[in-house]
Parts: sequence; structure tokens; C-alpha cells
Amino acid sequence: MFKKKTELKFPTHIAFIMDGNRRWATARGLNKMLGHRQGAVALKNIIADLCEIKEIKYASFFAFSTENWKRDQKEIDYIFALIREMVQENEEKFLKRNIKFVPMGDISRFPEDMQAAIVRVREQTKNNTGLVVNLAINYGGRLDIVQAANKVFKTGQVLTEENLRENLFAGDIPDIDLLVRTSGEMRISNFMLFHLAYSELYFTKTYWPDFDKKQLFKAIEEFSGRERRFGGK
Repeated sequence: MFKKKTELKFPTHIAFIMDGNRRWATARGLNKMLGHRQGAVALKNIIADLCEIKEIKYASFFAFSTENWKRDQKEIDYIFALIREMVQENEEKFLKRNIKFVPMGDISRFPEDMQAAIVRVREQTKNNTGLVVNLAINYGGRLDIVQAANKVFKTGQVLTEENLRENLFAGDIPDIDLLVRTSGEMRISNFMLFHLAYSELYFTKTYWPDFDKKQLFKAIEEFSGRERRFGGK
């Protein structure tokens, strides 16, 4: 039985490493592409669930890493199609739900129509004041820090935590309070390294396509019961 919502401590910024799509499909004797499709469904559902939790202001999702280019081209193309579809189909929902959509990563390598769709939704939602959805696409934590540092150096400034943060792909957002990784893997895989300095980590064996509202509240309950010390005790 879950605690009452009023009894929980919620993260301000929650992040997800969405892992296990292919294993979910393999376990069911399905094509791995169907695993990615079901994962996209889970992503849309979790975003909708998070919109109901006003205490959570930021949600970051790892969708495509800089290392994922090593995969089979057919799989890459299919993932691109899902990202394009997700962005386009949810454009109206993002506006209706007051969601601010922020793409994190170097999108210049994507097909032009995909880039255009991403930029359009980013610009149309940039003044929204509700949940901020950061979608990491062609993203790597080390790349993020390096490109941000280079931006600062070009201005002639001395590098500080503050100006480095301001130039990261996601902009000036707060650190991650709770990182959730699905599928049983226990690593952070080069995801938002700067923002993970004092994050609480939650690992579940549940594959991402099966991660739902019930699983979300299990993670939040675990977070709520932890004492965060930030190195001070």
C-alpha cells in the first residue's frame, strides 16, 4: 500500500534512464523494434503521470545517447521515427498541458525534418510554465560538459560552476534529485554527469516498457524515505 500523496517528499527534478526495451521484446518473442515502440508508449504515459504531480517541476529522459550510433542502422532509423512521431504527436498535448519541451544534445546529426520538428516544438513551448520535459537525444554527459566549457571560454570568462551550468544543453536547471534506471542495470551511462553530483539513485529490474504509474510511485516512496545529506553529515 502506497503512502498518501501528502505524506511523500517529492523530487523537484526526476530523471530516467529508459533501459530494457529490447530485452522486453526478446522476453516476449517479439521483434526488438516493438520493444522500442512500447517504450515510447511508456514515455508518453509517464509524462502524463508526472503532469499530475505539481511538486515535480523537471523531468529528464535519456532517449538516444552519443554511443547509440554504434547500433544497427535499421534500429537507429526506427528510433528516429519514434522520436519524430513522439514530438509531433504530442505537440498539441504539450501546449495544452503547459509543458516546456527542451531537447538536450547535438541534434545537428539528425535528418532535417526531424530537426525541424524538434526545434518547432521547442520554440512553441519555450514560454510554458508547467512541467519541463528534457529529452536527451544524441546526448552524452561528457560531451555536454565539454561543449558548455568551450562556450564559456569563447566569452573570455573564467570557468565557474554557475556559467558552466548555464551553458549545458538543458540550460540553467536544478540538479537531479532522483535518478531512476530501469531493467536492472546499475550504472549511470554518461547521463547528465554535472546534474547527478548528489542525486539519489533508484534501480529497478522492471523493463522500461512496463514502467508505469505504480512503478513511478514506488521510486518516489523510496526517495521519500531517504535522508539527503549533500556531504554535510
